[in-house]
Amino acid sequence: MTAEPAPVGGDRLGPVFNRLWAASGISNLGDGVYAAALPLLAASLTSDPLAVSAVTFAQWLPWLLFGLLSGALLDRWDRRRVMWTVDVARFAVAGGLAAAVLAGVAGIPLLMVAGFLLGTGQTLVDTAAVALLPAIVSRRPGRLERANGRLQGTQMVTDGLAGPPVGGALFAVAPWIAFAVDALSFAASAGLVASIRSEPATAAPDEPRVPLRAAIAEGLRWLGRHRLLRLLALMVAVTNLMAMATQGTLVLFATRILGLGSTGYGLLLADIALGGVAGSLLASRVNRWIGPGTMMAGGFALAGLALVATGLVSNPVLAAALLSVEALVAIMFNVVAGSLRQQLTPDHLLGRVISAFRLLGYGVVPLGALLGGALAGAFGLRAPYLIAGAVITVTALAFAPFVSNRAVTAARDAAVTG
Repeated sequence: MTAEPAPVGGDRLGPVFNRLWAASGISNLGDGVYAAALPLLAASLTSDPLAVSAVTFAQWLPWLLFGLLSGALLDRWDRRRVMWTVDVARFAVAGGLAAAVLAGVAGIPLLMVAGFLLGTGQTLVDTAAVALLPAIVSRRPGRLERANGRLQGTQMVTDGLAGPPVGGALFAVAPWIAFAVDALSFAASAGLVASIRSEPATAAPDEPRVPLRAAIAEGLRWLGRHRLLRLLALMVAVTNLMAMATQGTLVLFATRILGLGSTGYGLLLADIALGGVAGSLLASRVNRWIGPGTMMAGGFALAGLALVATGLVSNPVLAAALLSVEALVAIMFNVVAGSLRQQLTPDHLLGRVISAFRLLGYGVVPLGALLGGALAGAFGLRAPYLIAGAVITVTALAFAPFVSNRAVTAARDAAVTG
């Protein structure tokens, strides 16, 4: 790091982190507005669950197509420059979508195209932000967990808590405004990240430049050989596949089963986000109390049970409480597992390993969205919750012996000595 280095000791995470944190918060606020407005717009255009879930499918498909390539490029490029450049492009896409909605020409195909382009940018921006964090705050577990917790907590406050009610309210006033707000958030985020001076190339010293295919393969091999991270990636893949089956049709579950309108749907997302905020605040403390392995496996089992219970209720308050529990443990897992990944991976491989991890974790998301639409269409809107919850619970219990506290300690010791 050549400018504004973060202090190694103490509680302050430094001015570079604060700027990155602010940019993330602003961008996530716009994403929260967009997250409520997009499914509401899709649901206003069609009542077909599969068509609604297809919009979510398109938004997450880039992780499956480009995730590995993005990680390899970010291990060669200036990660901060990528972030602000891509956000400028996302400003243009979101602004164009707002104009199309205002003109009354937005249909399901256009929503899928816009979602695909914005999701493609996300594969670069999100991976770059995570890969930057160890260089900004150091690899010390306490500092990484604190920094990840702040980013995750801010994301839940803005993307999940503040953004969706605003998005739902703006959609009720004029749908195009919500997408314009998202566009402006990208512009503000780009300005903040651009104000941070460029970093040097991230390749390891004296490492020869290899073809992209070989670089991608190196990251995949490294993750494949690392037993703990490989198992966590597989665990996340199964869980995300099933969890996304519920999220892809959440707007229909909320409006038809729970009886909520557009504003109520935004408030439901906000209530779910409260659980995520609590998870970001509690992650480090619970991690110290019961250990990371117990927290990750036990938390996922609890999340699965909460989803099963959600599929059995019709009361919106009870459903919101159950979904907030699921969000709480999911965010705690993200904070601890993400910090482990940053601690255990060499910096020059970090972009590729993160992208390989996310290929498994995010690459299944579009498939999960379609699965949810198919299950809801065939068996009803409760079916995705009942089936997904059962599969997640069984998966967590099956993986628990292999992601134990002892396995985490052994992996950390190996990273130090290796």
